[in-house]
Amino acid sequence: MAVPENLLPEMLIEQARRVVDANRDAGRTIALAESCTGGLVGAALTEIAGSSDVFEVAFVTYANQAKTSLLGVNEDVIEKLGAVSEEVASAMALGALERSGADIAVSITGVAGPGGGTEEKPVGTVMFGRAVRSADTESYSQLFEDNGRAGVRLQAALWALELLLPE
Repeated sequence: MAVPENLLPEMLIEQARRVVDANRDAGRTIALAESCTGGLVGAALTEIAGSSDVFEVAFVTYANQAKTSLLGVNEDVIEKLGAVSEEVASAMALGALERSGADIAVSITGVAGPGGGTEEKPVGTVMFGRAVRSADTESYSQLFEDNGRAGVRLQAALWALELLLPE
């Protein structure tokens, strides 16, 4: 069986390489909390030789119960606002940061499709959280083009990697 050099799209690998190099240069370590991307960001980072210099841990918390038990997201917040909300994304990032020794954590939660979208949160709606030690936690909302489940997940992974770059 012929094995490809990379398992993931080249654009994702190149962005992950930028993140690994920039965080290594900055002396920072990374944690992730992924939901709709299912570990895609972590997979991209680990495609890069030497990523262990910066990549500490990834929580793949697809189910709401995993978000609460592994990351400490408040059940009431999920019930009231839904798992796809800026508040949940912030709590996921903060939970990943608190449960790791990393310097920065990014979270992703969203609606990748093809189903699951609503009028308020259509397919392609993705929320991100960014938590940095000794800084405020930030959240972001993006509506990506619905070009299929893989397309939404790829766009979300690229955006999350961008959030991991030092400012």
